Amino acid sequence: MAKRYWLFKSEPSEFSFEDLARAREQTTFWDGVRNYQARNLLRDEIQVGDGVLYYHSSTEPTAVIGTAEVVRAGYPDHTQFDPKSSHFDPGAKPEEPRWYMVDIRLVRSFAQPVPLATLKQTPGLAGMTLLQRGSRLSVQPVSAAEWEIVCRLGG
Repeated sequence: MAKRYWLFKSEPSEFSFEDLARAREQTTFWDGVRNYQARNLLRDEIQVGDGVLYYHSSTEPTAVIGTAEVVRAGYPDHTQFDPKSSHFDPGAKPEEPRWYMVDIRLVRSFAQPVPLATLKQTPGLAGMTLLQRGSRLSVQPVSAAEWEIVCRLGG
């Protein structure tokens, strides 16, 4: 299967790119996704070796900060079963998991973050899922051409 590309959104107050850089082996699981469309991507589409644009949301400015790589494909998100977790789902059962996650590893920090305003003004990115009206998913597909453009913008 060909390498695919994704954009993962994270609020820096929850888990920043700097947190990923400090994580053991600069690797972490991507947990807490509670949207069925994003869950389906994590469970069914995202594969080992796929590229990830790491996007800081709910901050000023919102921006792509760097890149990561998927190092483990979709598996059940353990936080759904933990009553102490803010991601607990009382309807999820270990024998029938509802939510999935992947593991990612940091690849590189951009020399300069790529703010949303820059993405909106850049030729070749008009079709990017992130820029579409009403697009709020925390996990989104990115085309190979969009990936190249954003990486070039990041230096």
